[in-house]
Amino acid sequence: MFVSNLHIKNNAMGVEQVCQIETGFLVLQYDNSTSSEQAISREVDINCIQFHFCFKGGASFFFNNGSYTLPITDEHVLLLYNPQRSLPMQARLAPQTKMISILISIQKFHALFSHEAETISFLNDENINKKYYQDQIISPAMAVILSQMLQHEPDALMGRLYLKAKVYELFSLYFNPDKQSDIAQCPFLADEENVRKIHRAKQIVVERMAEPPSLPALAEEVGISLKRLKDGFKQLYGAPVFQFLLDYKMETARQMLSNGSQNVNEVGLKLGYSTSSHFIAAFKKKYGTTPKKYIMSLSS
Repeated sequence: MFVSNLHIKNNAMGVEQVCQIETGFLVLQYDNSTSSEQAISREVDINCIQFHFCFKGGASFFFNNGSYTLPITDEHVLLLYNPQRSLPMQARLAPQTKMISILISIQKFHALFSHEAETISFLNDENINKKYYQDQIISPAMAVILSQMLQHEPDALMGRLYLKAKVYELFSLYFNPDKQSDIAQCPFLADEENVRKIHRAKQIVVERMAEPPSLPALAEEVGISLKRLKDGFKQLYGAPVFQFLLDYKMETARQMLSNGSQNVNEVGLKLGYSTSSHFIAAFKKKYGTTPKKYIMSLSS
């Protein structure tokens, strides 16, 4: 079951934003900013693939009248597909949870990846009629896109086109194995507690990007040794802590400049640069052009 256009529902438990990109393609954004759990419920067509990106917090999905529970934790994405029976969305969002759910029909999804079907396990001929559940970590690149989607103004011009483009970016990253970290290569990351601490370290530097803590202070705050923080962070996110933060800052800067709501100086200050020249130099090194020229290129 899909809804039309855009619907935003505010209630005591939080905010639900529903946007139909097109027939058979729905994006739902949930923001439970309260201190209580939030129940969500939605009928889903049997031919629908579900992607649930938990950007922050956590949730539990219930199936078979509550007899089976599938949790999703902070910074994880859950893929659900069962062509043999419908999987209605019945879930409870933990307090302070932000989650984006994408519902897309198998026909539309298959059309997007018709040339890559054999490389996507549940689309190949052998598995097309089998159920498929997968839980994996959200990569840094996906986290940036999710952050942009959550900050996107729903009534903005060309809003649905923007969300559609962002969803396609998410899909390309999700199904590109070359972009994913191989956790199995690092025995340290097999310890879920250590992974949780590194996730927290990532959250801290992103939340305080303008004034991030030093590596020793960060390691102490999350309760991990400096060496394990360095090694584990690089293995999990594919880059050292401050290289990851720089990439995140530059992508955030690019998006802010694209929105046109803030000038170059304001963007630089918001990202923690003491002078505009330092910000301009960092932006040019990353993208090969200055922020001003980048803005001009958007209108050309």
